Amino acid sequence: MGYTLRNGILEADIRGPDTGTGSRFDRTGWITQVRLTSGPEIHEFCMPESMEAGRGTGGTGLCGEFGISSPAGYDEAAAGGQFSKIGVGLLTKRENEDYHFSGQYPVLPYSVLTEVKEGSIRFVVMPAECGGYAFRLEKRVALRKASIEIDYVLENLGSRPLKTDEYVHNFLAIDRHPIGPDYRLRFPVPVDFDEVESDYTSGLLAAEGREIGWRSMPDREFYARLPGWADSVPYYWELTHMPSGAGVRESGDFAADRCALWGKSHVVSPEIFISLELSPGSSRGWRRTYEFFHYSE
Repeated sequence: MGYTLRNGILEADIRGPDTGTGSRFDRTGWITQVRLTSGPEIHEFCMPESMEAGRGTGGTGLCGEFGISSPAGYDEAAAGGQFSKIGVGLLTKRENEDYHFSGQYPVLPYSVLTEVKEGSIRFVVMPAECGGYAFRLEKRVALRKASIEIDYVLENLGSRPLKTDEYVHNFLAIDRHPIGPDYRLRFPVPVDFDEVESDYTSGLLAAEGREIGWRSMPDREFYARLPGWADSVPYYWELTHMPSGAGVRESGDFAADRCALWGKSHVVSPEIFISLELSPGSSRGWRRTYEFFHYSE
């Protein structure tokens, strides 16, 4: 089952937790499409990870992930045992090998309560103890004029401390325009890459001041990382398709631990990570805000 939130300015299609697939992405608050409907033209923003059926890890639109490098309890679990993937369920470790986010692990989904109100939807992931880990995740998605607010509360109900991270893999292309020189990506501070995956990425991306552009349309995947920002610098990124003037801006109320940028010809994904450390019995809340806009001449 899916849901659509509308307020006369935005429409947001949200996948129901029962229709989530794969073992990677958080199945709550998974936004598959956003439409800006208030102007003379309707603008769409979300794309699938892959245009080829069966390729990739099943991402599309605005979909989050907890513990991309090491989910809670994975290292301690024996082959054939279970571990916790927050927002997804209890996964089965196949072999004694390092965890990889693109791997396919059998999933016993968490039980999720869903509450729909006018202009908002709330998900509550019920805890399931596994190896001393147990979590309650609450997520609320709400429309506020031309913005989508996503509020999170993660509570550690287990007996073991939790150290993890969370980000949203924003699979974006404005009105399906290919990624390339027509786009600009802006940040609050001068761009300083601390990791570039390849010489190809270095040649493709043009960084000047607080802005990233593309020298050409990519013909393969690209990936780069940027450091996070100090608490005193609010984070944001803003992606604009310059010919149309349409764009999207993400901001948050937390310190950005780090930023990654991934993409290929049909999609680009700026990713802001939050670092989470919760002792047993403690909780943490945070917010992400997405603002959708169209610059008029």
